[in-house]
Amino acid sequence: SHKTLLSRLIQTANTEVYQAGSRAGQGTRMATTLVACALRFDRAVVAHVGDSRCYLIRRRQAFALTRDHTLPAEQARLGILTTREASQSPAGNMLTRSIGNDLIVAVETSEHLVFAGDILMLCSDGLHGAIAEDELAAIVSGHKDLKDAAEALIALANERDGSDNVSVQLIRVLAVERVGIYRGRSYKL
Repeated sequence: SHKTLLSRLIQTANTEVYQAGSRAGQGTRMATTLVACALRFDRAVVAHVGDSRCYLIRRRQAFALTRDHTLPAEQARLGILTTREASQSPAGNMLTRSIGNDLIVAVETSEHLVFAGDILMLCSDGLHGAIAEDELAAIVSGHKDLKDAAEALIALANERDGSDNVSVQLIRVLAVERVGIYRGRSYKL
């Protein structure tokens, strides 16, 4: 399955970063975050580690498809902090999972139904930390050309903060093939 494939690819990347950190010298640690997406038929499979996110932009609204692997976000999920307290926590960028920190990493995957016209946005926290979800949706929806939308997002994030790396990828779903499942095998509807 695509979930298994993405998890395996991210695990391979994790091993490479972990080994590079080990070769760099005693006590050296290299770590990063990662989000990936695979599209097949009418589904988007999303896999991530850390606080890089994937959003679904549909009808001028942005929906986060990923959950941050940060200490405040985990505390909010457990009910220790409110969502507002978590967003204002000084430990906001303290990752609970990352690529390269340990030899094995827990990859979170999810599967989502997509429709023609949907836009998937994969981005680092340098982008989503500087721009609110409603603004993300408005900027992306307001540009016909996704390259222009990406440039506008990066420019705004750098203007507002600029202290972090900013990465963004935009994917427009042009068409989908509807499929059904019969005895564990997919077929076109």
